Amino acid sequence: MKKGEIGVLGEEIACRYLKKRGFTLVERNYRRPWGEIDVVARRGEVMHFVEVKAVLISRENISREMRVDPLEHVTRTKLEKVARTATSYMNSKGNGAQMQIDVIGVYLDERTRRARCVYLEQVIE
Repeated sequence: MKKGEIGVLGEEIACRYLKKRGFTLVERNYRRPWGEIDVVARRGEVMHFVEVKAVLISRENISREMRVDPLEHVTRTKLEKVARTATSYMNSKGNGAQMQIDVIGVYLDERTRRARCVYLEQVIE
């Protein structure tokens, strides 16, 4: 599986994860010249701007799973870009809702064909 395919699959799994937890998906891959938001979702009066990072755990690297952490790839700089893009989104489409920036790490196990999500809410204020 190629890196781009892993990312697309990770986003799809993250969307299913959010739906099961009562979120309404509003938009995917919202782009501005300075950044992109993988998933925009709403729950109640809060808009959630979700950065998704996925990693494929294969037989070769299964023993190193904790060193192959997708959440490590979410840098402060990336979160600042997400926040700037989210602010732009809210200014144009926010309808008075509150907002927060979240991250979902998706572990794709190549051997078992299963996925595990780790959801971190409101990662920056």
